[in-house]
Amino acid sequence: MDNYKSDNTARRYKAHVSILGTTQIHLRNPYIIAWWSVSFPGFGHLLLSKYIRGFLLLAWEVVINLKAHVNLAMIYSFQGNIAMAKEVLDTRWLLIYIPVYIFAIWDSYRTTVDMNNVYILAEREDHEINSFSIGSLEINYLDKRNPFLAALWSFFMPGLGQLYIHRIVTAFVVIIWSVIFFYYSHMLEGVSLLFLGEVKKATSVLEPEWLLMFPSLYGFAIFDAYMNTVENNKLYEKEQRRFLKRNYQARAFRVLKRKERI
Repeated sequence: MDNYKSDNTARRYKAHVSILGTTQIHLRNPYIIAWWSVSFPGFGHLLLSKYIRGFLLLAWEVVINLKAHVNLAMIYSFQGNIAMAKEVLDTRWLLIYIPVYIFAIWDSYRTTVDMNNVYILAEREDHEINSFSIGSLEINYLDKRNPFLAALWSFFMPGLGQLYIHRIVTAFVVIIWSVIFFYYSHMLEGVSLLFLGEVKKATSVLEPEWLLMFPSLYGFAIFDAYMNTVENNKLYEKEQRRFLKRNYQARAFRVLKRKERI
């Protein structure tokens, strides 16, 4: 765009298009973001495009959860075996797990509230953004895509929906963790045995601690892909509206108020 400059000429920008993806701020529900941090620490921050914090918390959750046997204790609790749930928990790891878990929830909620305020100010400033980025490795641009397809691809394999909407960094991390979860949970092996009718064997090969990671991962991948597709479409429409208004709308054009039209 002719008025766009690569240097920071505005106090706040609503979005940035780069070869690694489209990053934007928009209004979010702090309780929903906090809930995703409850589901899996790190996911709330990834939804906010706070990638470094999100990746650190995500790795922390996987490693410390397995060391403390939190998922295994949850499984025993679901079965009503409270005594065994207490027995398997490793308090040496559990006591450092709890503070970080609470921090992830609190920080994602606080950050969402702050970013909502920043978005309101950025919307009022309404500075122009770049809509096209090309580099030696990738090309990215604003366009409209189908939210249903983004969710569907994430359902087939977590991370594919993010690739569809060009969220390369999130897609890379989600796909890597998905492969790790698939491998160590033996989920695909269990599915293969289930198709062969060997139900007991399919159940026995599963690793429940790793398997319990999947509901949160799948839910996040689908929600993130769908939500960001919707928001990217809104951003595209705003940018296109601005371009058409600036270049093709006559200066004398005026939208009549309701009273004037009557």
